[in-house]
Amino acid sequence: MILRRIALFAVVGIPAITFFGVTLTRPNWKSRMYAQETAALRNLQIINAAQVRYCSQYGRYARSLAELGPPISNLIPPDLLGGQRQVYKFALTPTPQGYSVLALPTPLAIVSRAFYTDQSLVIRGSFGPEPATANSKVVGSAAAKPRETM
Repeated sequence: MILRRIALFAVVGIPAITFFGVTLTRPNWKSRMYAQETAALRNLQIINAAQVRYCSQYGRYARSLAELGPPISNLIPPDLLGGQRQVYKFALTPTPQGYSVLALPTPLAIVSRAFYTDQSLVIRGSFGPEPATANSKVVGSAAAKPRETM
């Protein structure tokens, strides 16, 4: 009887423990990647909203993230002032038309997309090592039609 239980455990128990143990403890990389990309998109929305408010208050777009931060206008969170939040590095650049913001993943990030936005408030994204540009595919916009987005 004891041998039957040992044999049953060896045939059913050990593979079940191995399967469920590996499945439950293995990190879910896709979920983490999507969460980090979603956070980057949200940060770009925060920057766009801050730029719109800054332009309505000062008559021009901010030329740097520091102008949008607490010491000057207090429109973005202080941890976004350094240009890096979580696994993305944000760079705001003034342009003749207004501004552009580029969100690039840090070297150790598990994400594979870069994002771009400008005064049009349309967020664009690209896969791979190349940064996103104004010609990249639309990821999101308040005015985007469902067929335009990725």
